Amino acid sequence: MPVLTPPRWIEVFSAQAARFRDAVGRADLDADVPSCPGWTFTELTVHVGRFLAQVSRYLTSGSMVQLRPGPAQPPADPIAFLDEQLAAAAEVLATTPGNRPVWTFSPAAPDLAWVWQRRAAHELNLRRWDAQAALRTLAPTDREQAADAIDELLGTLLAARLLLDSPPTTAGSATVSCTDGPERWFVRLVPGEAPQVRAAARDEPADAHLNGRTTNLLYQLWNRMQLTGTGDQSVLRALRMS
Repeated sequence: MPVLTPPRWIEVFSAQAARFRDAVGRADLDADVPSCPGWTFTELTVHVGRFLAQVSRYLTSGSMVQLRPGPAQPPADPIAFLDEQLAAAAEVLATTPGNRPVWTFSPAAPDLAWVWQRRAAHELNLRRWDAQAALRTLAPTDREQAADAIDELLGTLLAARLLLDSPPTTAGSATVSCTDGPERWFVRLVPGEAPQVRAAARDEPADAHLNGRTTNLLYQLWNRMQLTGTGDQSVLRALRMS
């Protein structure tokens, strides 16, 4: 179950959007972003702008079917494009009821607007991390926010990746446990099926275990830090998002 609620996701989005905008505004847009191999700050900025445009498009249209992607040509001014999309997304995220029906991106998520509100909050935090890490100005991530982001990754994004983008070949189970909080997840992977994700019991047996501080777990699962888990490493690697 989500740790946060729609009003809190909107607060997180606003804070992380401001930090991301500050970081890219001070960066050399031609400089590399090491945590996103092959990307410069230009690609990072445009990616976030296009992501926000997608969020706004779904929430304003209320479409119950997947929409065709928008134009792929790069904007002439990446920062101006980002500013336009940040402003539009901030308004639509704040004014759309979380229970409004709308198509979402994961077979494990309900077709409700709060799924996009949650995704926007955690995507902006991740990209803020990418930008700040590249600039060596990395700010800490709130623990409760990180716990909710892990819950989203395991309970929503993992199913989208394994069923829609990268069908799994790995089978097995894992626990993900916060050492600085009460959250624990049990994940079972079965090829061809959505991952089974639920709360884990303390010391629950599994093929692999990933334990650590909540923020470290989040960035390990997002492939920003080295995995420190024990047991079947192929199961742990299958949990990671690229």
